[in-house]
Amino acid sequence: MADIAKYVDKAHEQKDFSELAELPIDALQGVSTADAEAIRKAFGVRTIRQLAEHKFVRAAQAITLLAG
Repeated sequence: MADIAKYVDKAHEQKDFSELAELPIDALQGVSTADAEAIRKAFGVRTIRQLAEHKFVRAAQAITLLAG
């Protein structure tokens, strides 16, 4: 597995990627429970997978990529 430790909380470092994708977004380092709740309320996003697949996240990634 790639070194994912710097991106997820310590409790999740040994999980495989399929497990990580289904965790709540506050499993990501730097995302608090309050942050996760605000994102859920604003965008309906509950899991890391939903965040990664969200249309606004994908649009922002595309714009940034094309901007160079």
